[in-house]
Amino acid sequence: MAKVVIDAGHGGSDPGASGNGIIEKEYTLKISQYIYDRLKDLGLDVKMTRTGDETLSPTERVNRVLDAFGNSSDVLVISNHINAGGET
Repeated sequence: MAKVVIDAGHGGSDPGASGNGIIEKEYTLKISQYIYDRLKDLGLDVKMTRTGDETLSPTERVNRVLDAFGNSSDVLVISNHINAGGET
């Protein structure tokens, strides 16, 4: 059975995109927690890279992914981001 690591993008001192009262780091964490809960309900083995508002360097983020289940072909990583864009 596949193992899942959910990465809530940004966090801590890195807020990500923001606009209209939406701060990316807050929503990526909420979305990631929702996905985590649903997958746990289905009986999957799932972990998150962060569960609170903390700053992770790119190296720390990768290490948390690898520490969760290792680097095997049965590990799925979902990295959540909400990007901002202008009008076209």
